[in-house]
Amino acid sequence: MGLPPPGLAGRWRRLFAGLLDWLIVNIAAAPFSWTSWEYAWNEARGGWERYPVEHTFVAGLIAFLYFWLLHAFWNGQTLGKKLFGIRVVSEYGGKLGVGQTAVRQAVASVLEWLCCVGLLIDLSWILFDPRKQALHDKAARTVVVNA
Repeated sequence: MGLPPPGLAGRWRRLFAGLLDWLIVNIAAAPFSWTSWEYAWNEARGGWERYPVEHTFVAGLIAFLYFWLLHAFWNGQTLGKKLFGIRVVSEYGGKLGVGQTAVRQAVASVLEWLCCVGLLIDLSWILFDPRKQALHDKAARTVVVNA
């Protein structure tokens, strides 16, 4: 087992790069997420009731593709990471593979879909980890370094 690459990215830059990326993703995905109303029969009340249905699959797909494709094909960087001068590399400093990047983003997506708890645990992990790795970094064997 080798040592991590020098120059691990700071936690604050990682946070602000991530916030910028999510702002970009939310703006890009906004036209593809909407709420509609469906009707279901409520037997207890003996009538039809409206309930909201969130349509967010395409928005989630846009987010997955944004992070996966940019990390895989743009030197381990998203727009936010590029602006804040950081990038993702494999655990010991090598270039990211397409599959490795897909695993990283898939784990991050699953944790985000577990509502706030999964996301909070994933992102909080970098506060206590000596290599500043989130859980999705650990799963994919990646680290975030200065670019």
